[in-house]
Amino acid sequence: MKATVSVLSYLSTRIYRSASSSVVVPKLADYLELTKPRIAILALCSVVIGFFLASGFHWSSITLIHALIGISLVATSSSALNQLLERETDARMERTANRPLPAGRLHPVEVLILGFASGLLGIIYLAFFVNSLTALLSGLTLLFYVAIYTPLKRIGTFCTIVGAVPGALPPVLGWTAAGGPLDQFALTIFAILFVWQFPHFLAIGSFYHADYHRAGLKMWLGEKTTGRVAVGYAIVMLPVSLLPTQLGMAGDFYALIAILLGAIYLVMTVKFMAEENRKSARQLILTSLVYLPLLLATLLFDYFQLIG
Repeated sequence: MKATVSVLSYLSTRIYRSASSSVVVPKLADYLELTKPRIAILALCSVVIGFFLASGFHWSSITLIHALIGISLVATSSSALNQLLERETDARMERTANRPLPAGRLHPVEVLILGFASGLLGIIYLAFFVNSLTALLSGLTLLFYVAIYTPLKRIGTFCTIVGAVPGALPPVLGWTAAGGPLDQFALTIFAILFVWQFPHFLAIGSFYHADYHRAGLKMWLGEKTTGRVAVGYAIVMLPVSLLPTQLGMAGDFYALIAILLGAIYLVMTVKFMAEENRKSARQLILTSLVYLPLLLATLLFDYFQLIG
């Protein structure tokens, strides 16, 4: 009898665990997908670089950890609320139709609660454990991305300019988290990310323009115009990327790498303008994703060489 009870108990435990894991694990995966982890990681890396640029050799690991926790919570809120507002348009696009909300794996109410809770908690956390300026800028980033940029995507292509503002703020958040003021140096790292985004997102808009058109999102400037604008911003990127050298944040090594990377970025945008097909758009997207981390890493390296 005891053996039978033991066997039944064991089997019921296994069944419960299997059922729980079959529900919990996919649910956690959906919540993770809701945070757009690849974009979040890139943003947090730029936060770290901004933090080290502001603090130099005198940095606090505890402050950095607090900053990353708070900013991660705000980033989670931005992604969740963005996908909540765009669940209907996401359902019309092939690349986003399987996201948790349009696929029906998450309910809008739970995403709404997650979005508001993580955003509010993140801002309060930053205010208490980092500083009020970083909390304020994080709140503005959330506001711009969710309340302004997201609705504008259905109205006109100028939404890209608005969206570039929150997209360029992560290194500034790292800068202010370390105690840096909103001075010309903070504006410089903001300008680098602001200008970099345009060829990147114009290429994305071209690559997925059929999807965006189907969903009613105004993310494509049209044939020929998209490529020309991308080239224009890549040209502007060259002098903007050299601002750190002009301001004494970096030396000749950074300037050399910035010119080299900028030239490659420009060549790929010219190629994109000339061909403007999915292949050249993909190549420009990949180039932009290599360009930015290399440029920022070089800036950080040369900065430490300079102050060392």
